[in-house]
Amino acid sequence: MIYLDYQATTPLAPQAFEAMLPWLRDNFANPHSPHAAGRKAKAAVQVARAQVAALLPANGRIAFTSGATEALNWAIKGVNVNGPPGRIVTLATEHAAVLDTVEALAGQGREIVVLPVGADGLVDLDMARAAIVPGTALVAAMLVNNEIGVVQPIAALAARAHAAGALMLCDAVQGYGRVELPATCDLIAVSGHKIYGPKGVGALWMRDGVTLAPLLHGGGQEAGGRSGTLSPALCVGFGVAAQLMGARRAADAAHVARLWETATTALRRHPGLGPGANAPQTPASMEGWTPDQVRGDGEWLVNGSIADRYLGNLNIRRDGLDVARLMSELRDIAFSAGSACASGSGRSSHVLRAIGLSEAEARSSIRLGFGRYTTEAEVREAIDRIVTAAEAQRVAG
Repeated sequence: MIYLDYQATTPLAPQAFEAMLPWLRDNFANPHSPHAAGRKAKAAVQVARAQVAALLPANGRIAFTSGATEALNWAIKGVNVNGPPGRIVTLATEHAAVLDTVEALAGQGREIVVLPVGADGLVDLDMARAAIVPGTALVAAMLVNNEIGVVQPIAALAARAHAAGALMLCDAVQGYGRVELPATCDLIAVSGHKIYGPKGVGALWMRDGVTLAPLLHGGGQEAGGRSGTLSPALCVGFGVAAQLMGARRAADAAHVARLWETATTALRRHPGLGPGANAPQTPASMEGWTPDQVRGDGEWLVNGSIADRYLGNLNIRRDGLDVARLMSELRDIAFSAGSACASGSGRSSHVLRAIGLSEAEARSSIRLGFGRYTTEAEVREAIDRIVTAAEAQRVAG
């Protein structure tokens, strides 16, 4: 199996797996119990908490959650604990955990503004400034888009939010440990299984002084009043994975850049690859593409900005591509047609539609995600086989 779906989840780091085993097998005590075994488990959780927090701004605290979905729900629903509900501003390309949550609040009468993005996937800051006005309670934006890899100007959005008296919530799930996080955020959601840690654990970072209403009621075991018994094994695995992200950050970034270069070089061997009109700026890895290709006259096009992008995400499309057939024919290559969270909905990607793609164009797009454990040989083989299968579709009509 060639695994190219790193945005959906990452492989569990061997170091995280080994660190988790004792807490699954022998050290099973409840970390909230006062006896010696419970205190030992609590100490392990506290070490993990420090490891996760080390990649986040220093002026805050984290609460472990069941994942980023819970963290985002808590942040969005918990604002204005000491005041009247205010406007929430977010982007059309956000994860469903944000968009579905604000839609639910809109149904309860909350004022919601969902800003469009350009063809490159980036928010227009002038439009954002016009929407983020006094009376706004929260601005929510994703650091690195999970479908097209575009990096949003979070620092600029946070500055505008603060000028209007609002809090800034950053969904940093895809960027945590990879892309610099602005220290000016007020709330940050992260996830264990997107950084080579276990599934079922995430965290919400809260800047000092920020107070949220609880999302879950029960025992209030975590910072900010989050209730529920923590799993020491999951916390430990998350912590070790975060520590590795910090230690390997430069090496991982260089490896991903090589994989991007490998993928785009393999695609350039086939006629017609280009970033299209939605990516007018091209980095060194795109040098040599002709102006026609940059305008989008080629067969394979990159979705979203290339200049403002995390290079571990390559979202491409080819007109007329039958993605379901492609995935069926290449079952030993794991790649995606969009977000794993919406894969069973039958809908085309809302992110691709938001950047201006037609329904047909959105449905003819695939996402290739790679990372620490992907090899260059795997990328070359996968690209060659994908392109060959797509060309066979075109010839067969």
